[in-house]
Amino acid sequence: MNEAFDVAIIGGGPAGSSAGTLLAQAGRRVVIFEREKFPRFSVGESTLPAILNTLERMGVSEKIEQGGFLVKHGGEIVSACGQRVRFYFRNGFRAKRPTAYQVLRSEFDQILLDHAAESGCEVRQKTPVESFGIDDEGVTLRPGNGKQVVQARYVIDCSGRNCLIGNQFQLKRRFPHLRKFSLYAYYEDVRREEGPNGTLTRMVRTRDSWFWMIPLRGNTTSIGVVMDTEKFKALKMSPERALTQCVAEQPAVHQWMEKARRVTDVFATGDFSYRNAQLSGDRWLLAGDAAGFIDPVFSSGVYLALLSGEQAADALNMALDRPQQRAKAFRYYERRIGRVLDIYLRWASAWYTQEFIEVFLYPKEIFGLVPTVSAVLSGNEIRDFGMRWRLCIFHVLVALQKRTSKIAPKLTLLPKAT
Repeated sequence: MNEAFDVAIIGGGPAGSSAGTLLAQAGRRVVIFEREKFPRFSVGESTLPAILNTLERMGVSEKIEQGGFLVKHGGEIVSACGQRVRFYFRNGFRAKRPTAYQVLRSEFDQILLDHAAESGCEVRQKTPVESFGIDDEGVTLRPGNGKQVVQARYVIDCSGRNCLIGNQFQLKRRFPHLRKFSLYAYYEDVRREEGPNGTLTRMVRTRDSWFWMIPLRGNTTSIGVVMDTEKFKALKMSPERALTQCVAEQPAVHQWMEKARRVTDVFATGDFSYRNAQLSGDRWLLAGDAAGFIDPVFSSGVYLALLSGEQAADALNMALDRPQQRAKAFRYYERRIGRVLDIYLRWASAWYTQEFIEVFLYPKEIFGLVPTVSAVLSGNEIRDFGMRWRLCIFHVLVALQKRTSKIAPKLTLLPKAT
């Protein structure tokens, strides 16, 4: 006899855990299939204040607080030529949350998945889903471990970049202007400031790349560099050599790492920016990275995963309670998650332009532009009219900088000669 569930979830990361927790707490029978065994390494350690809303709703906030993660107060953006600006979440436009977390994803994801199981989800680790079938009655999933077929009324695909449903239906759309390649590793003994400034995510913008420096609990720091895919190919180096050379070439990074030592392998990921053309079907939803991933800049990954998992649970709870409202619930889900993806696509695309960096690094203390930009970087969805018109002014300034170069000083984005 086949097993039957209300909802099957493919993937046990933050999106799958949040969706599963909220569905199970609403009394649904939920199974989560996770192909790996937790804990497992994952990049994407920096979070935004907006995730705290979802964590509270899941009832997992206290467990996260007890996890000992570093409390994050904001970010710092530095140009290779020496210009610097810091932003703090507490200063965001109508800010409600002054902090977020810098997390070890192996531990953070484990807490969320364990909480989903404690909330009533059946969690099956080391159980990949090899194939699925969809009909008017629901979804049939075939785990790759030889166990019996599982049936569910609905499925949420949270399987990340390898999105099972998106790939089968050929929904993935890449962004040619965001063909990037990243190299990253963990280091110890990276220099760090005292107090709240020592918790900031540091982003260093060079002419043709950018670095992240994310302080984690204790003495560990996540260091990564993002560049054009073609640049990495032209280096003709191993990931280890390439990362070492990139760091050495940038004093704004190297001076913080003079005494640092690498404590993990160097990981490499390429061509990671994409979006699926459709986020829902009659019996399925895509959430987390399975819906889309818009560049690691601005640390939106965990936020989008938790938000989409939460919203997918809301959509399915409505569909299960009132089947006649399913289409409306799914449309709302697709519009809301699509809108957030649009925001980060626009900002990530702008990040790689000269004029955006120049305006960003010379903030204009007019019309509340600085707190508005800080709010966007905190995970605000820009549904407030006061934010929308202020952001329009910000984007106009960026456009004028491209035309006239008179809004902010020109930057070389090259290290100063010594």
